[in-house]
Amino acid sequence: MTVNFDNAATTYPKPDCVKAAVWEAMDNYGGNAGRGGHALAAATSEAVYSAREEIASFFGAEPENTVFAMNCTHALNMAIQGIMAEGGHLIISSLEHNSSARPAAKLAAEGRITLSVAEVYPEDERTLESFRRLIRPDTKAIVCTLASNVTGQILPFRGIGRLCREHNICFIADGAQACGVIDVKLADGINILCTAGHKGLYGITGTGLLVTDGRFPVAPIMQGGTGTDSMSLRQPQLTPESLESGTVGVIGIMSLKAGVGFVKRTGIANIRRHEDAVCRRFLRGLSRDSRITVYRSPAASYVPIVSFNIRGMTSGDVAARLAEEGYCLRAGYQCSALAHTALGTENGTVRFSPSYFSRGEDADKLAELIKSM
Repeated sequence: MTVNFDNAATTYPKPDCVKAAVWEAMDNYGGNAGRGGHALAAATSEAVYSAREEIASFFGAEPENTVFAMNCTHALNMAIQGIMAEGGHLIISSLEHNSSARPAAKLAAEGRITLSVAEVYPEDERTLESFRRLIRPDTKAIVCTLASNVTGQILPFRGIGRLCREHNICFIADGAQACGVIDVKLADGINILCTAGHKGLYGITGTGLLVTDGRFPVAPIMQGGTGTDSMSLRQPQLTPESLESGTVGVIGIMSLKAGVGFVKRTGIANIRRHEDAVCRRFLRGLSRDSRITVYRSPAASYVPIVSFNIRGMTSGDVAARLAEEGYCLRAGYQCSALAHTALGTENGTVRFSPSYFSRGEDADKLAELIKSM
């Protein structure tokens, strides 16, 4: 028996439509999109553009502003380094994943930007005020995760979006843990949305997105072949070509299109309702054990993620014991140094994260197993 409760890392299993899309791409889309006018290239180009249209519509964007990336980390690096290419002041949250925190810290360490970290609180208004106090005349961007990958706490991203509009600041959002369980649109005040394709959007690994409203030009951090302006040694300036150097991952893109289609047909509200119900059963099962600390506050809202620890055991030991019984959970620091520093969890946590395919009875059995440890 293997039960995956590590879906915040990548969802598994994948929907049947995603598996079918992968095989269809292997069979039918053997050309190089945007390179050549022959039948194979044309069919592949049309398929990729169709995926771009579908995904753009899902986020309220335009196809030409929808960029395919290798993963969310790749997208965040393009956004952060591209927007901050000429310097300025950047604000990030205290719950950022290393995908945002590391490129920001590197730019600051090299003296290319100045960096501030806004504390996140359970109360939305306190968090908003934390960001507001840090804004300066030279503040160029705010980078903020929509939901913490450690605790699942949902940040007040729509309020941050309004704050950015008031000050003409670029809002770069990390949607890795939110997209697919929260209805996220650029109209929420987001200028650049970066997200993973292989998590709540159910695509295969190696897929990510950078979706922009076009207000803030993103300077490319990589140059190369784009299939356009090939006689110029200057990188094209328009998206998506400016940010998509090299051959795009056609198979992954088609899996992502199918995954987005699955989410749309199933309904984000239905997915969230199911995953929240699984989390509630898990939390109910743990609630009567005083040895267990759950990292949630009644004042905050959460996506379907639960982080916990058992007194007297390391997070690694807990996850290893659970793995022996067939349960897959993530232990340690979840690639989020800032979040664990803010939480004071110096030895990390154990993270429980269901998907739409998770079963409540498995969460019940897991909770009973944890209490027996």
